[in-house]
Amino acid sequence: MKKKLTYRDKLLELAKIYNVKEVTDYIKNRKNLTSGQLELILKKNKIIIPKEFNTTFFKENVSKPLNKFSRRIDDFKEDSSKKVSKVSRRIIYFKEDSSRSISSFLYNIWKGTGKIGIEFLNIFPKLASTYYSFFTNFFTELFHGIYDQQINKNKTGRVVLGFFMVVGVLTLVVSGVSTFKSLNKTSSDKIVLKEVEKKEPKKNLDKQQKEVKKPEKKVKKENKKKEEKVAEVILPDLNLKTETVLSLFKDVNYDLNKVRYEKKVKPIYFTQFPKDLDEIQSVKLKKETFIKIVLPLIVAENEKILDDRYKLEKILSRKITTDEEKQWLRQKFLEYKVKKGSVQELKIRMDIIPTSIALAQAAKESGWGTSRFALEGNAIFGQWTWSGTGIAPLLRDKTKNHKILKFPILRASVKAYKNNLNTHKSYDKFREKRKTLRDKKKKLKGMDLTSTLENYAETGNKYVKTIEQIITQNRLSDFEPVRLTSTSEKKEFNL
Repeated sequence: MKKKLTYRDKLLELAKIYNVKEVTDYIKNRKNLTSGQLELILKKNKIIIPKEFNTTFFKENVSKPLNKFSRRIDDFKEDSSKKVSKVSRRIIYFKEDSSRSISSFLYNIWKGTGKIGIEFLNIFPKLASTYYSFFTNFFTELFHGIYDQQINKNKTGRVVLGFFMVVGVLTLVVSGVSTFKSLNKTSSDKIVLKEVEKKEPKKNLDKQQKEVKKPEKKVKKENKKKEEKVAEVILPDLNLKTETVLSLFKDVNYDLNKVRYEKKVKPIYFTQFPKDLDEIQSVKLKKETFIKIVLPLIVAENEKILDDRYKLEKILSRKITTDEEKQWLRQKFLEYKVKKGSVQELKIRMDIIPTSIALAQAAKESGWGTSRFALEGNAIFGQWTWSGTGIAPLLRDKTKNHKILKFPILRASVKAYKNNLNTHKSYDKFREKRKTLRDKKKKLKGMDLTSTLENYAETGNKYVKTIEQIITQNRLSDFEPVRLTSTSEKKEFNL
């Protein structure tokens, strides 16, 4: 099969046939000539260019631009249609929500009026029975007196007094029963409280226990206030030393060997790394301190994702979804950057990052919590930014203008890292492999997914090998099944 020659190639062949020296000299000097330059040289040498050669020129200069322009028009049409569909969808959602809210409001009004009407109608039989009994007794006595001609004022007065006495006695009995029940409840509560007070020994408390209990209450109150402000306020650098952190771990009995064995970690959340972490002489102690600080943050974010995943599966199992569930789904579509409202795509993206991978990448990108980005900006995973607030690298190329993304607390950095791996197009392979493992009902292990993280760093395969080396050397796979303890007391420490 002969290759189709371009217009330029045909001009070069024509120059070779007529032995044009200028063209041969240019070719020897390895200089590329354009088709326009070749035409000028051939015209100078009075060589006629055949008309057949101009067909390719017409294609390149006329037909191709027209095709490109038509393609742009098609793309513009598609974009406009997508925008229109989005607007129409929003209008439909608004109509559905408004119609359901109106219908539920009218239904509640109708239900409420019906209950009130039924309660009101139930009063009539009781009133009728009381009035009936009263008037029947009264008139029977009256007519009997008339019939016997023994009616007098004293007898009628007795009848009226007797009626009112009966009614009063009944009311007293009913009120007495109700008060007796309430008194029984309050007395039982008091007895329980007294028993509890008796069980608590007051006299045998040591001085050390009293001193320990008092600051715990203050810490809990202060921590509640701080937990509310963590998401909004950037906490100041308090320069807490590593010695105090290590003593805190001893007091709480936080040991990594125990965590490896029990597969549980206490929910202790640090907002910053200690500034003198790099001054620890023992490399092993430095690494253990880093893991103890970062591990609860990673496990907590994974458990949040698992709760959302369970809720999603619960919604998908139902045939009808409520308005609250629809609103929750819309928020998750935005959070995980899912287009066209695809629930299957949301299920693929809404999944955990193995703890071993997260710990290894955090150690690599932050220098085990000692890098400038980790200490100044709580940036554990070295995420780049071109628009947000960040820290400029010292050895950055002049051609680049990126920064390392800065965070108010460490947990925000962990959350941003997980959103990055679950939403960015560079990690499609990571999510696909994770889905295949889920479909096969296999456990998500970090070593099975490390090969898909080539795009995280510029070094590519070398970066993957270093991550795998960190996982194996530090036995980070042991922390993958770790979960938070069931205790409700959550402590947050500001460094």
